[in-house]
Amino acid sequence: MSKKKLSKLLALYLPYVVIGLLATNLGEAWRLAAGKELGDKIVSLMDTLPAAFSNPLPSLRPFDLFIGLCCGAGMRLAVYLKGKNAKKYRHGMEYGSARWGGPKDIEPFMAPKFEDNIILTKTERLMMSNRRPDPKNARNKNVLVVGGSGSGKTRFFIKPNLLQCDSKNFPVSFVVT
Repeated sequence: MSKKKLSKLLALYLPYVVIGLLATNLGEAWRLAAGKELGDKIVSLMDTLPAAFSNPLPSLRPFDLFIGLCCGAGMRLAVYLKGKNAKKYRHGMEYGSARWGGPKDIEPFMAPKFEDNIILTKTERLMMSNRRPDPKNARNKNVLVVGGSGSGKTRFFIKPNLLQCDSKNFPVSFVVT
């Protein structure tokens, strides 16, 4: 393993190792707490915490190491899940810096075969297949056509899509209202 990779891994996981080693002292405090019931142990835990943390070195008893391992792994899991649920920001871009999409932007959403798409505009189409090559490009295939009377809803959207429908394998009738 190269030195650069090693230093990167060390920087990534060292805080969790330190947290885990410090948490071994929590395991020691729990082990030293008097009482058999959970409530008695929690009350007694406050008295044993100073004694457990008086020694800065981690406790090497198996139970204490297990508590430290669980705390370190739990912290790493929490940070991982927080990062996975983070919003996708456009860093380095100012607010209001959106742009119109081009042919490259719509390309992942179109099927290579013209007939397998729903026609949206002259240059934009939407793949009608339920099994997309890349699931992250899946989009809802419902379309709402809104316009006043005589604005061309039927002529420019409905009819072109109906005319490209393939009904050779089974008889289908279309009703346009």
